[in-house]
Amino acid sequence: MEPGISDLMNNRKATEVRIITPPLDRKVLASLAMGDEVEISGTIYTGRDAAHKRFSELLLRGKKLPIDLQGQILYYTGPTPANPVTGLCSAGPTTSSRMDKYTPGLLAGTGLAAMIGKGNRSALVVDEMVKCGAVYFAAGGGLGALLGSRIRRSRLLCYPDLGPEAVYALDVERFPVVVAIDSLGNNLYVSGPKKFAAL
Repeated sequence: MEPGISDLMNNRKATEVRIITPPLDRKVLASLAMGDEVEISGTIYTGRDAAHKRFSELLLRGKKLPIDLQGQILYYTGPTPANPVTGLCSAGPTTSSRMDKYTPGLLAGTGLAAMIGKGNRSALVVDEMVKCGAVYFAAGGGLGALLGSRIRRSRLLCYPDLGPEAVYALDVERFPVVVAIDSLGNNLYVSGPKKFAAL
């Protein structure tokens, strides 16, 4: 079984948590290194399989997307409706490899700066990330309620027919992630298991 991000991070020394606010420029992206603990405050966008498919079809036809992803962060999640009592929702990450066939074209065609999900990415995705200077963040699987508690507001942007897989803007505060793959292609999912195998 592939180690989870929490397993890979257990033996790391405590480091200062980076605070970032999108949109992200190349300088900020280049300063993020594999393994960095990061908290995001600002607006991020959601998008899963069905939305990625529609985005890709638009790009292939030379059309503009319904949202501007230049310098933005795309979170692979389908948030649940907010609890009417607490106002909170669950917003855990989905498996990122489901988006891999669409991601290279999206990175090249939109200026997308970063993605959040869980699990490793394909070699083609990593290669395109390096070309574009993009970053891949991992969010903790099984922490949907905690991650949802960091969402201050959500707004439907497009594709309402997709239900929870529609594209939303999420205003987040101190949303916790780890740099799983940095803009140089350094990959925690590759180096982490090697480190633990050597123990």
